[in-house]
Amino acid sequence: MGGGGQLTEPAEQVNGRAGGVYTWQEVQSHCSRSDQWLVIDRKVYNITQWAKRHPGGIRVISHYAGEDATEAFTAFHPDLKCVQKFLKPLLIGELAATEPSQDRNKSATIIQDFHTLRAKVESEGLFRARPSFFCFHLGHILLLEALAWLIIWVWGTSWTLTLLSAFLLATSQLQAGWLQHDFGHLSVFKKSSWNHVLHKFTIGHLKGASANWWNHRHYQHHAKPNVFSKDPDVNMLHLFVIGKTQPVEASGGCFLFLDMNNKFTFSLLVGPPLLIPIYFHIQIMRSMISRHDWVDLACSLSHYLRYLCCSVPLYGLLGSMLLISFVRVLESHCFVWVTQMNHLPMNIDHEKHQDWLSMQLHATCNIKQSPFNDWFSGHLNFQIEHHLFPTMPRHNYHLVAPQVRALCDKHGIPYQVKTMWQGFADVFRSLKNSGDLWLDAYLHK
Repeated sequence: MGGGGQLTEPAEQVNGRAGGVYTWQEVQSHCSRSDQWLVIDRKVYNITQWAKRHPGGIRVISHYAGEDATEAFTAFHPDLKCVQKFLKPLLIGELAATEPSQDRNKSATIIQDFHTLRAKVESEGLFRARPSFFCFHLGHILLLEALAWLIIWVWGTSWTLTLLSAFLLATSQLQAGWLQHDFGHLSVFKKSSWNHVLHKFTIGHLKGASANWWNHRHYQHHAKPNVFSKDPDVNMLHLFVIGKTQPVEASGGCFLFLDMNNKFTFSLLVGPPLLIPIYFHIQIMRSMISRHDWVDLACSLSHYLRYLCCSVPLYGLLGSMLLISFVRVLESHCFVWVTQMNHLPMNIDHEKHQDWLSMQLHATCNIKQSPFNDWFSGHLNFQIEHHLFPTMPRHNYHLVAPQVRALCDKHGIPYQVKTMWQGFADVFRSLKNSGDLWLDAYLHK
């Protein structure tokens, strides 16, 4: 039983078995880059060749090689009937009748209870979006940007008005980031194609980024949150160490260009403002060019062309570059703190092969609800509910939250809710603790 054959070959040609029956041990042995199987609803699929063509990218599906991917498959695909047609050519058999439905040490009770909860919220219509909500959100983004340009076009480019305009533009960009996030998760329209088109417009034309780059990166984060080597958001070893495990493991070598005391200051003062304008921008451009994503590149360039048409007559080319850099720095600060206060203080470790509910709850926490918190964070203050139900429209998170909390209480899974200021403070504390752990391990190695 080697690597994957061609997608069009029947199961007996690929594996030497007609309608093969497999154990979990056999499935788990197929987890290399050149040989990948996974299980969905007890059916065994050979995804070795398909992974290269997977719309979400090769990495996100490969993270489940050798594992049960049922819960992730259900969470990421709003139209399961549509994607089933892609699975049929990949089917090679099923689990033996003596094998449990869940792999490794996952709890069958937790999995079943979460499945019941999902069916319940689906029947309650909580996966149906309100178009007026997203139309209003798009309208207020466009209004903020129009107001920013109107101020300096009508009243001039003084320092005070330029700063005011920059703050309005940064706010517009931040809110556009949350809206593209909605489209990227297919949570607005029933038809995935409509979500994809609006996603390219929002992240490309409104923000100057790439939809494909975002999909390939962000879905990995959702598939394996806070898991080293699988979640790109915690693979920052070249800059700083995070969590409790990585600092100790990394203490064996001088792989960093700053000592850890200076890195704590670096991660707080330099990391947040430069993530979007430097780190993400380089990644995005490299991704679009290397993958030949010419549609994404055209959308991105249209954003910068529109910006330059508005700013160059007022500030000149150099002034326009400085202004957009300042706007990106402001946006990046807000983005980093909003997204990391839900994840960075939580458990960050190697793969533990947990069930969907346990994995997401160990990696996420919520921030208390308020009209400002909902708006400022794009409803990602309900990070737990978003991670459990990524295709659910964000305006319904507060409705499902009590049911999620009740399920967590039933199974003794911590459900953390903090104030926004507590979330910010925990980011400081988490980075400081990681730095201290690294230094202690390095000095006593």
